[in-house]
Amino acid sequence: MSAINEFLLKHHLRIAQNPCVSPDFCLDWPSLQKSFADPAAAGLVFHPKSTFETAAGTWTLVEQAATGDCAWRLESRTLSDPSRVLAEGVSTKPGRAAFPATWVNLLKLKNLIQEHDAGSTIFPTAGARLGRSTLGVGARFTTLHWPAVEWAMSALEIGLTANQNSIPRELVYDVDAMLGNRLDTVPFPFIGTNVPEGHQGQSVEGMSHGCVLSKLKTGFHRRRIAWSFNADHQPIGGKFDVREDALVKGCLLASYITFDLSPELALNQKADLATIPAEVVKQTRARVGAALDAARGRAQGAPLQDEEFNQLLATVWTPMQKMKRRDEKYAAARAAAFTTDVGRTYLRELSIDELPGLTTPETTAIMLALCEVLGMPVNFVAPAFGFQKNTPYPDNAALKKLIEAQWNVCKQFNVSIGFHSGSGKSAENYQVMGSVTGSALEIKTSGRYTYEMGVALSQSRNPADAALWRDWYQFTVDMAVAGAFSADATEQKMARLFVTTSLAAVGASLDDARGRAQGAPLQDVFASPATCRAALEALPPSAEHMIFFEYNFLYVLAAGGRPEKAALGDHTPAGYQQRARFYAVSAETRLLFSKRIAAYLIFLAENTGLATKERCAATSKLLASYATLEAMLNDISR
Repeated sequence: MSAINEFLLKHHLRIAQNPCVSPDFCLDWPSLQKSFADPAAAGLVFHPKSTFETAAGTWTLVEQAATGDCAWRLESRTLSDPSRVLAEGVSTKPGRAAFPATWVNLLKLKNLIQEHDAGSTIFPTAGARLGRSTLGVGARFTTLHWPAVEWAMSALEIGLTANQNSIPRELVYDVDAMLGNRLDTVPFPFIGTNVPEGHQGQSVEGMSHGCVLSKLKTGFHRRRIAWSFNADHQPIGGKFDVREDALVKGCLLASYITFDLSPELALNQKADLATIPAEVVKQTRARVGAALDAARGRAQGAPLQDEEFNQLLATVWTPMQKMKRRDEKYAAARAAAFTTDVGRTYLRELSIDELPGLTTPETTAIMLALCEVLGMPVNFVAPAFGFQKNTPYPDNAALKKLIEAQWNVCKQFNVSIGFHSGSGKSAENYQVMGSVTGSALEIKTSGRYTYEMGVALSQSRNPADAALWRDWYQFTVDMAVAGAFSADATEQKMARLFVTTSLAAVGASLDDARGRAQGAPLQDVFASPATCRAALEALPPSAEHMIFFEYNFLYVLAAGGRPEKAALGDHTPAGYQQRARFYAVSAETRLLFSKRIAAYLIFLAENTGLATKERCAATSKLLASYATLEAMLNDISR
């Protein structure tokens, strides 16, 4: 038994309450296989919509309801011993076998499925229009949103990037490193501390596994709509050089890789131009010149400023070399593990929004040209537009000009634009993005879905849900008050901004909300921690408050739910027991949450032009009709 499975079993952290921590979706195979052998055994769920075919026979996903442990049942009319198809198989009846849902078996099953049916959509792929137009659906704290995403894809009949996470920032990249307390930390300046990597708690392999099983349980795979899994912000260079093999290994099922060059760029080590192959320089210069000529509508051969070109080339050459090395490792890992072209192909995105300032068209052109010349053309590029998370862009005319300048370059390379920090923009913002690019884009959203859970919990009539909402909201109040009086200047500045924005946004008199005399100075709220707390606690608890939006994701793995820096991102049993609270929410909250997730995706699809207004209107009407979660999920497979 693996160390991570031993850890989870020892501390009673089962998949049903804590999914996607282990790469495996079966922690205790000996116990589960006894249930197959016992005709009177209760508690096994044979998911009827999960069935699919391979050359070996018919497969069904089986789940032990109490624990969440899963297995594969194979029924074969041709094999004399079907128990040999996957590892650890047992015969249950003549022509029938069962196998644990392990990571190893999942990888083998991917090959069997795609060898039999190259058009299968059980696993994430790079197919259909996923490399041209998509929405990136991040999972910043749980996996509870997956069925709603599947419903939206099915109803809208469009494929999305249905699983997306930053690795190793958000997901545990190596469960053994986690158990050995060897995870690095990630700086969060707005709370004045570093939080351990993988602050969501789940592993990258666990998420990869879980998102496949989710689509089988709902029968989404029957719709044959392609979807993708984005390993977002894969860090290139810098301190990540020493563990890039582990990052590659963990992301094996990702069908879409975002290359983040910022760790190497931060070293600011410019290359000697004389060391760059002359042919690379020549080809890149020519490609950049042609692209900029076409983008600007000027005569071919108009001079390119040598100084600017050389400076940018020297700055990015080493990071691009390391991106090339990483890309070769991603390709080699897939070639070794998978047997089909569809199983090996993946999309690429180049993230350049980490470079200082707004991205210039010249920078975009050089980066895209280098990707082409080095043999790793990208599907998406993410320039910096000055977006702030969950904040609309204030000037649509200015936004249109910024996007047009980038799009005029990108279309010369047949590359779509990735809009990072895409949550919380206005309908008009999204319409500008869609119209300028002709919907050749990806909108990356993540924090929005944590917020939607807050809204759902706040509206639930279930007592346990109400208690979770109360505790979660209070955590954000406590974090804001502590931050507002922190000795760390950045933490204090940001916390006070969150506090004053939350107070101002309520709409009622700030004087009344703070309980102060009319005309008293605004700084009164920060006279002491007590006055700050009193002002915030005078507000009705709401997921709309900025304090909630900014701090909410830190609660999921906070040991004991404590608003203390040392408790955040806790990968001990205390952190995972906290995480289990979210997976215990009622069916009422799950329905509220799922409908809000689906409504937001419909809103994005309509305003970016990924789906027609007519289709979105009909889909919204269908969504509004559901009175139960069961009815909503039942329609996914249609």
